[in-house]
Amino acid sequence: MSAYNDFMTIATQRYSCRSYSDRRVERDVISLVIDAARLAPSATNRQPWTFHIVDGGDLKREITACYGREWILEAPALIIAVGDHNAAWHRGDGKDHTDIDIAIAVEHICLAAATLGLGTCWVCNFDAARCARALGLKEGEEPIAIIPIGYPQNSNLPEKKRKPLDDIIKWHD
Repeated sequence: MSAYNDFMTIATQRYSCRSYSDRRVERDVISLVIDAARLAPSATNRQPWTFHIVDGGDLKREITACYGREWILEAPALIIAVGDHNAAWHRGDGKDHTDIDIAIAVEHICLAAATLGLGTCWVCNFDAARCARALGLKEGEEPIAIIPIGYPQNSNLPEKKRKPLDDIIKWHD
């Protein structure tokens, strides 16, 4: 139970951070976070992902403009999770598993970041075509999520509002 309790502590500490200090996140620390994503499972182990790290300059301004919310400008760095639809596994009926594989990897990033005292947020409501152009992505590559990453402005964890366990479990005999 000890490992479970440790995991639940981290899962509880992970939240959508939208307020960052100006403290820079060292590249070796970001590499640790990305290493957790590298270990994420993917359908038939295709690993159809790359992670673009943007921590300044004109490219950061361009990527943040793809989202257009002021708070994202505070994040010292952005991780853009890019899926490669050509490399991903496709189920027999053609269902593309890129988004699923990226989602697993991104949550590994968010959980790993929480263990290091970093805040993250999933950003999916952005201009993906503009982001792809800014990153110079190839045909079949798609930016799936932008993950701002940095040290939270304050250490107060917001209250988690989640459905009760009984509302989300359906037992079948």
